Amino acid sequence: LISYAQGFSLMKKASDDYGWHLSLGTIASIWRAGCIIRSVFLDKIKEAYQLDGSLKSLLSDLFFINAVNGSLPAWKNTVALALQHDLAVPAHSNALNYFLSITTENSPANMIQAQRDYFGAHMFERVDTPRGEFYHVNWKL
Repeated sequence: LISYAQGFSLMKKASDDYGWHLSLGTIASIWRAGCIIRSVFLDKIKEAYQLDGSLKSLLSDLFFINAVNGSLPAWKNTVALALQHDLAVPAHSNALNYFLSITTENSPANMIQAQRDYFGAHMFERVDTPRGEFYHVNWKL
């Protein structure tokens, strides 16, 4: 699901940027009819774009929201268990990180701000205080 969401998001972005006017639902139908990736999810992709032709991401469609949310706990556990046993699962872990990066309320950018403050006293805003209040920490204590 995530791979499809990523791929169709890339095609949407390219279509918007270059004025290609791609019909993403039609692309899903073409792939379903004769491509090596004849997944049943292609029908769901076509339906999602038929419902909303300006859909920014498949992950905004109700079917995909429910499918991903339903599998999220097991998906996290699978990746965690694999990593605990020194098994590389790059496709699963990268897809999970992609999903988390676009759905998390607080991105890991706050870690970048902490590093900037540590190395150069650039200060940072805290998420638990009003916007515009800046802080510096003596990180070397």
